[in-house]
Amino acid sequence: MNILQMSYEVPGDDFTHAGEASSATKRALKKLGISPAVVRNVAIAMYEGEINMVIHAGGGHIDLSVTPDAVTMVLTDHGPGIPDVEKAMQNGWSTASAEVRSMGFGAGMGLPNMKKYTDEMHIDTEVGRGTTITMTVYLNKA
Repeated sequence: MNILQMSYEVPGDDFTHAGEASSATKRALKKLGISPAVVRNVAIAMYEGEINMVIHAGGGHIDLSVTPDAVTMVLTDHGPGIPDVEKAMQNGWSTASAEVRSMGFGAGMGLPNMKKYTDEMHIDTEVGRGTTITMTVYLNKA
């Protein structure tokens, strides 16, 4: 049973709107009375995913669902895909352009932070076709 479902379009190459989905999600989770720690983890992971979509994939789509047990985020793009997931998961490794880095983004912490702040993360990627990342944060950790 879903308590809440939300969907967001993330525009590509638009840093002025990057973070709107994670901010709206944060507000919605707070209204539901979700614990501050869970809200924080979801907001950080989702923001990192949004920024990655803006920087690397020309935008994408996020579907969010909240059940009595968990918050699940599914981030889908039709970008270039991730050629080496293992390398992309290393702190500091980035393919961001010098221009993006000059704006303070692209430090190579996106995917590592997404993993750090979620309980489960699965990356499904195909070079030339895009990437889908599914992240889950449990509401009540045993």
